[in-house]
Amino acid sequence: MSVQPLGQGLTKGIVQVGELFDNMPVTRQHWKAGLALFFSFVIEAWEMMIVILASASIGAEFALDGAQIGSLIGSIFLGMIPGCLVWGKLVDKFGRKKSMVYSLALYGVISLLSAFSVNYEMLWWTRFLSGVGLSGVLVATFPYFEELLPVKVRGKATVYLASGWPVGFLIAIGVTYLFMDLGWRWIIGVSSLAGLWFLVVAAFVPESPYWLVAKGREAEAKDVVRRLSEGKMNEEMDQAQLVVEEAKKGSFLEIFKGKFLRLTVLQIIINFCFSWGYWALSSWMPVLLAKKGLSTPQGLGFMALTALFMFPGYMASSYLTGKYGRKKVMTSFVLFAAIGGFGFASAETMTEMYVWNFVLSFFSLGAWGVWDTWMAELYPTEIRGVSYSLGVTGQRAANAIAPSVIGAMLAANTSFLATVSFISTFLVITFIASLFLKETEGEILH
Repeated sequence: MSVQPLGQGLTKGIVQVGELFDNMPVTRQHWKAGLALFFSFVIEAWEMMIVILASASIGAEFALDGAQIGSLIGSIFLGMIPGCLVWGKLVDKFGRKKSMVYSLALYGVISLLSAFSVNYEMLWWTRFLSGVGLSGVLVATFPYFEELLPVKVRGKATVYLASGWPVGFLIAIGVTYLFMDLGWRWIIGVSSLAGLWFLVVAAFVPESPYWLVAKGREAEAKDVVRRLSEGKMNEEMDQAQLVVEEAKKGSFLEIFKGKFLRLTVLQIIINFCFSWGYWALSSWMPVLLAKKGLSTPQGLGFMALTALFMFPGYMASSYLTGKYGRKKVMTSFVLFAAIGGFGFASAETMTEMYVWNFVLSFFSLGAWGVWDTWMAELYPTEIRGVSYSLGVTGQRAANAIAPSVIGAMLAANTSFLATVSFISTFLVITFIASLFLKETEGEILH
């Protein structure tokens, strides 16, 4: 079908929703939605870290061995594996907003219940179910945010959204420190109150106009675009019939067909290996630091500094991805993260540990910010939810398996050097796989 030019690159008649975001100004509405979704990601990191930090107290109360603690740490990620697959369908079927709201509320209730566990088995299963509940937030946050942003700031803004991870990390450390003397039930109970954030998402974040158009709700989509642009795109709204790229709606089979197959295989490899390379180290960092002679307070201090090292990595990658593109920044940052990992493994003095850990944290989390952005841009709207959920499922599979594998290595008295070097090898695989993905910087979403 031929179309006629309409103003700044738009067309009269049929218009891709993404074209409206090509010249959309950044407004206060984007800031409100961004802050609401930013803290949603903070909650993800907070929740994932809290059991790790409270594990000593939990282990003491229930007389757990290392294998049981490793299993408990992995329980939430085991819950996220089926959770992500289920929520991936729900996000595409019922919308980004409803999925976020229900997921946060469900997580808060189940997580609070886990604080009242009477035995290890009950705690394990309630943490598993809280992982199922929180999966909607995992699957929806980044694609949702990208579907609200102008093209010109999408990469930079989404990387900044990813910087919620160290914020959640620091909050988890802070809550653990404040309530340590009261025990793990208080630590988890207070953390569960973060589920009330669903009220903020419900109030300040509009539904994705991409999703609304895909569901045939064009008038609502135009209202959202007007709201996001604060009325600056009324003329474009009046003359456009909005469409999105056609694909079989919410189908996992679709992403394994034709042009999507190679992409899907690559992103699964990247998600699994990248997550292993990060989480296998994070989940056992207190124990690994103890192997180096650090006390518990010293270990918490080291981890807090690790989180602070992440912020400049996010800022650097956010600036560079807009300048050089996703691919160059992601591949170079992952490569330097791997070098940092091997350096950290061979560190002999505390100074060397801090230096190499800075390198590892700076580049690995900077790369995560780019990857969270890049992954959500690789597929069209109709299958963005299921594709992203499959990628996150790969991450959670690594998160669930890694603590047990590394725990077994530590139980076998594997050296610090060998353990951390093994973990860093997964970053090398991530680097190689990311070389084969397409660039998406500056492209509209389809």
